[in-house]
Amino acid sequence: MTTVTVDEAKLHMRVDHDSEDSYIEGLIMAAEGHVSMYLGNASPDPMPAPIKAAVLLLVGDLYENRERQADRTLTEGTAYTLLL
Repeated sequence: MTTVTVDEAKLHMRVDHDSEDSYIEGLIMAAEGHVSMYLGNASPDPMPAPIKAAVLLLVGDLYENRERQADRTLTEGTAYTLLL
């Protein structure tokens, strides 16, 4: 069950169209799954604000960088790590 909504993610990313809603929903599920694995357990319900912010950051990063990233150096997001 997702705790970050598509509308929250779209607001965070400043997306104002509906054509990618299902894609964004998939990114939310992937981000929440990753955060759960990172924390070593299922996401708490309700999701604390720092964890929700980390999920939104990860969704935004996945949305903006959806193509192959072999041509650039990848770095871990400091804010993401600090929030978790």
